[in-house]
Amino acid sequence: MRAIRKTDGGFLISQIKQVGSRIFEKLLADANVDAFNGAQGRILYVLWQTENIPIVELARKTGLAKTTLTSMLDRMENAGLVTRVFDKSDRRQIRITLTENARALSDEYEKVSMKMNGIYYAGFTDEEIIAFEKTLLRVLDNLNEKERTI
Repeated sequence: MRAIRKTDGGFLISQIKQVGSRIFEKLLADANVDAFNGAQGRILYVLWQTENIPIVELARKTGLAKTTLTSMLDRMENAGLVTRVFDKSDRRQIRITLTENARALSDEYEKVSMKMNGIYYAGFTDEEIIAFEKTLLRVLDNLNEKERTI
């Protein structure tokens, strides 16, 4: 690793997550989307893209630890948002599917997400957004690679 000055990237990302989460929760409340919280929205977002996936894959895509995800899924199942289904070809594997209720929330969530994107990227050019997200993906790749080796 090269020697560089003190950096604040991790601290800034943590602050962005905290402030962004508070704003997102407020936007959800303003839109009367109260069937789930922001953290559960991250799970739903992944399932809206790719439904009927194993818990392990859902954990990977959301970045949540499997134990954290399992307790969140318990609450979401009790709220009528998701169901657990045994995989027909491997009964040891449990897949997560959306309920009709959760599918119906997708449009409202998408509207709130678009507002949030507008807040995140206010004043950015398309090129800056692309470069920024490319850089974030590199950081995420570095972290995922390290996590696999520790």
